Amino acid sequence: MQFNGYHHVGLFVKDAQKSLDFYTQGLGGKMVHSFPMGDSGKTIYLVDLGGNAVIEIIPRGSGEEEVNAHWAHLAVRTDDSRAAYNRAIKAGAQSRTEPNDVKLGTMDACISFVYGPDKEVIEFFQV
Repeated sequence: MQFNGYHHVGLFVKDAQKSLDFYTQGLGGKMVHSFPMGDSGKTIYLVDLGGNAVIEIIPRGSGEEEVNAHWAHLAVRTDDSRAAYNRAIKAGAQSRTEPNDVKLGTMDACISFVYGPDKEVIEFFQV
């Protein structure tokens, strides 16, 4: 199992279209993938700002706790999501989501999530 840098950083946002416009039109990023957010009717967008600086725009509601955007998780690129997950658990991480093979729009991936020592969310992302 090998880590290959970051795959993306997830950002919870109040207005997905406004954020998508900012990161694409405003900053010149390219929307490289989009996929449905479960059964919510909302869409998640991956925007590449260049040099593998990818932002995942994750829409949220307009509740008081979601007024300001905040980073959702750090996604580490790996060649083996299952091995990375197991290694993290052995190192004391808490499981959030066990490894799953998923289809994200046109992208096939294996993803898993753990909570780090301070409850930070770490995703192991294998394309």
